[in-house]
Amino acid sequence: MANKAIILLAVLLCAQAVFGVAIVSKAQWGGRNPKSKTTLANSLAYAVIHHTAGNYCSTRDACTKELRSIQAYHMDSLGWADIGYNFLIGGDGSAYEGRGWNVLGAHATNWNSKSIGISFLGNFNNNKPTAAMISAAKGVLADAVSRGQIKSGYTLYGHRQVGSTECPGTNLWNEIRTWSNWKA
Repeated sequence: MANKAIILLAVLLCAQAVFGVAIVSKAQWGGRNPKSKTTLANSLAYAVIHHTAGNYCSTRDACTKELRSIQAYHMDSLGWADIGYNFLIGGDGSAYEGRGWNVLGAHATNWNSKSIGISFLGNFNNNKPTAAMISAAKGVLADAVSRGQIKSGYTLYGHRQVGSTECPGTNLWNEIRTWSNWKA
């Protein structure tokens, strides 16, 4: 059993070295189990970038507190099965598991079944994404391609392109429009 744990740890560390991002699991940030899950297909054509429009966090403790608050709002107030996003990016430069891989999100009406949703923690009309946040998001996207969750030629959109919203905030919007897979 110890050998299996060592092998698993080695695989995870190799993935982190290759993709440059270690995803903080829902268990690690104290997230609740989902009420239900719907499988999300592989080879998706889109990724949608969001901001939570809430509190910015710059430490693991502050980010995990914010994640639990968002999950409680999504599940208890909105009645969703889980936190809406597949992954969230903290100001501490960490990528956090939301619904995770191959699970249908609740992040962009009419786009959930054909995209993964990545949200930056904070209000990016006010805050600016840090280099560490940008790197973490790009790492999640690279990991999504390598896993086959999204196609290598996927199209990246900001939430405002697929819904009537300011999301992902002007500062993050201006950033993602420079990324190679973003399309007008």
